Amino acid sequence: MVLNIPGEQLLAFSVILGLLVGSFLNVVIYRIPVMLKRQWKTECTDFLELEQNDSESPPFNLVVPASTCPKCEHKIRPWENIPVLSYIFLRGKCSNCKTHISARYPSIELLTGILSGVMIYHFQPTLAGAISLVFIWMLIALFFIDMDEQLLPDNITLPLLWLGLIANSMGLYTDLTNALYGAVFGYLSLWSIYWLFKLTTGKEGMGYGDFKLLAALGAWCGWVMLPQILIISSVVGLVFGLTQMFKSGESKPFPFGPSLAIAGLIAFLWGPDVNQWYLSSL
Repeated sequence: MVLNIPGEQLLAFSVILGLLVGSFLNVVIYRIPVMLKRQWKTECTDFLELEQNDSESPPFNLVVPASTCPKCEHKIRPWENIPVLSYIFLRGKCSNCKTHISARYPSIELLTGILSGVMIYHFQPTLAGAISLVFIWMLIALFFIDMDEQLLPDNITLPLLWLGLIANSMGLYTDLTNALYGAVFGYLSLWSIYWLFKLTTGKEGMGYGDFKLLAALGAWCGWVMLPQILIISSVVGLVFGLTQMFKSGESKPFPFGPSLAIAGLIAFLWGPDVNQWYLSSL
């Protein structure tokens, strides 16, 4: 089904929607790891039958408490939370204490807006286009959470996997069989590498969240795109690791999820073209 909407209006709407969602993703990226750590602490305390000292702590989720300045705790007013524009008008500072606001917040908003426009431009005003927006929004959240915490939360990766299978049950991006085996082989491929590396070196080279993210990408793109995703993500990860090593002067663990996210986005949008170019070059 294709909606009869002028292309310029649709593209503008998708970008604006992406900017608004990007503002919410800033909340998701910061709060979900905090929420998970609090949940794990509570579960460990209950399991060990220890006394909890924070039973009266105020609720903390994606809705409450309201966003505030981390230094002066000034409550962010609605007109101070307009994506990108508020940052420009406030000159990147808190309106109350003038503390510098990280440029990362408007950057994520702008990135989400641009990629939302790319999705609609690529898939047009169809059901595939609408669902692809959810794909890119979840991928952006996973990218930055893993960058910050080396964590890929199940409450994002697993819904991403299931949504990919549901979308492809309707044949939106590939057929269901291709998607199903994409999820299975995606998980098993990194799981096998993980155990081979661990048995050989005694160390853990990656986390289980990476397995689940590749399984989700396989559910969206199909198993035929898995080799491409693994190759591109390996190259991106190598570049990322070398850059980090040159900057810090030492080798440190770095997350693999962002590399998978970049490779998955490329495969999702241009995978067949990349495969065709590669095979023709051979």
